[in-house]
Formats: sequence, C-alpha cells, structure tokens
Amino acid sequence: AQSGGSTPRRSTSSAIASLAKLPPSSKYSRLPIQLIPNWFDGCAATDGMHLASFRDGGVDHTLPEELCIRQFSLAEIKAATANFDEGLILGISNFGSVYKGVIDNGTFTVAIRRMKFSLSAFRTEVVFLSQLNHLNVESLIGFCNEKGETILVYEYLSNGSLFDCLHGNGISCNPIAWEKRLQICIGAARGLHYLHTGVKYIVLHRNVTSNTILLDHKLVPKLSGFFLSRLGPHSMSNASIKKESLDVMATFGYLYSENLSGKNDVYAFGVVLLEVICGKTPVFEANGQERSLAAWANWCFKNGTIYHNIDPYLKGRIAPECFNKYVEIALSCISYSADERPSMGEVESTLQDALELQKKADSEMKSIIPHS
Repeated sequence: AQSGGSTPRRSTSSAIASLAKLPPSSKYSRLPIQLIPNWFDGCAATDGMHLASFRDGGVDHTLPEELCIRQFSLAEIKAATANFDEGLILGISNFGSVYKGVIDNGTFTVAIRRMKFSLSAFRTEVVFLSQLNHLNVESLIGFCNEKGETILVYEYLSNGSLFDCLHGNGISCNPIAWEKRLQICIGAARGLHYLHTGVKYIVLHRNVTSNTILLDHKLVPKLSGFFLSRLGPHSMSNASIKKESLDVMATFGYLYSENLSGKNDVYAFGVVLLEVICGKTPVFEANGQERSLAAWANWCFKNGTIYHNIDPYLKGRIAPECFNKYVEIALSCISYSADERPSMGEVESTLQDALELQKKADSEMKSIIPHS
C-alpha cells in the first residue's frame, strides 16, 4: 500500500514483455521506458504554455526521435484488429474508435485507438504517455503513423471506464462495493498528484472525467485521455495559464473555471467523486430539467439532504465518519474559488483517511456482530 502523497512507479513488465518480442527488423530501438527530461526542457516555455506547436494549423506534427515505445506498421495493426473489424470495437469517442486487438502472434491483448480529426491530439498523447511512468497512468505500448493513419496501441484494461461501471452505459456491471470505490478514487487521485508534482514540469491533464479513468481486471484505476494535456511551469502555485491557450473541448459538467490550471483538474476530480457516491452523471435530468451534479450536490449539502440522495446501493453501507470526510473533500474540490480547492496530494491523503475510517467502523461492527 502506498502512503498519501506517494508516487509509485507502475510495473513495466507487460511493456517489457512486449518489447522483448520485437522482430530484429523493427525500427524500434530497445531502450528502457523512461522520462525524457531534455525533451521536456525544450517544450516547457517560460510562461507555462503548452507543448510546442501541437495545433492542427501548426507546422510541426513530427514526433521526437527518442521516443521509447514501439512503432507498429499498418500491416501489424490490421492483423491485430482483423482489418478493423467492427465486431472488435470497444468504444467510440471524439478521438476515434477503440478496438480490442492481439499482437505478437496472438499472445498479447491490447486496445487500439484508430484516431480521427486531430494530428495534434495524436502527438500529444504519444509524447506524454511515452514519458509518464506510474501505476495509475495508462500504459502506451506503441503507435502507428503510416499512410494517413494515426493509431495508438495501449495496454488492455478489461473493466472499461469508471463511467461504465458506475452508470451501466449499456453493459452489465455489478455495483462496486463502497470500500473498492474509495480505493479507485485514491488510486486516481494518486495518479493526478503524480502529474502535478512527480515530474519536473507540471502535467495538466485537462480531461479528467469518469470516462478517462479506466479500470484493469483488479479495478486498479488508470488515468487516460491525455489528448488535451499541457505542460505547466515548475511551481503548482503558478500553474494558471491564460485563457487564450484554452483550446480545449471541455466535457460539459467537469470544467468550471475559464482559466486553465491544475485546480481545474481538481474541480473535475471533485465531480468524479460526486459521481462515485451519488451514482449520477455529471449532468442529469430531474423534473424535466438538466441539472449540474456539482450545483445539485452543493444544494443538497446546504439543505442537509445529501445522504438521502446518494446511490441507493450505498445506503447503510458507509460509516458516518467516512461519509462526512468524503463529502467534505469532494465539495472542497468543486469550490467556487480555485484558491479554496485542495491540492491533489491533500485529496489523496483525505480519501485515504476516509478509507481508514471505513475499515475501522467495519472492524468494530464485525466484533459486535461477527457474521455481519
């Protein structure tokens, strides 16, 4: 178990296993997965602006030569997806379709995203994920950039997104136990804390949603969707970026401030925390009207009715001390003022405290009622 504020490194065993199977003719150089500080130095401007010229209208869409990931041929990608068989599609988003595929003679299952529209998003995703290394950040195995196709190859995460598990989204999913929900939130918070403090320059995710928190076979959360990410400055306290650079397709319900900063990630994560405990989507319909989950939760809290409006499955399953601690940090994340929002390190630590309070209450209950 990791302590609050820690930044554990993710296991690279799956990536290394894949790399070991590369054919001798591969253009990929067998280098260890690592950060590339020189490249980070070159793309982090003094005012904290974003990664070089990533806009589609820019001149440079090339990738850094020293990328430590595998480059696939289009033939390999087609073989992995049975020529993009629609029956293998896992999901479709603004950034393209994701297929379940197999590589290395069917021995390794992967997720393959066939990109559309944005070369800048492709380049951003490749550059960031090839350099970030953390247990709670999705692993990018490789990419393909051939004959007009831009394709990304990721580790396969069998439980899909947190959104799918919370809201169904057309799939069969058993309700997630409260303690496991807390563990998922702690892991995701730990990943964001790493992005904000664990590398030389702050990484602003800018797309934190329950859809971009993916879950592996053990429900370990992995941050994904780095298409809109940007580098910030050295110091978190100076992480605001002027409105002019906000060329972001914000997900409705997750973005509050017009200014771009790490505290926008915090706000979005607060909305995710509310989804987890309330079982509602960020924007939901009530009495024929669309409502913001964040505004609705604040209203319920002020009126003392928030417990009555949580996910029905969780009622009677959350210790009061844990509930209060969790709601307090969730509402702090969505504070009106960015200055009043906590850091992701504080969020992670508080969620860990909430988990310990839940475990203590469960232990005390079992000592009173052994078969409860």
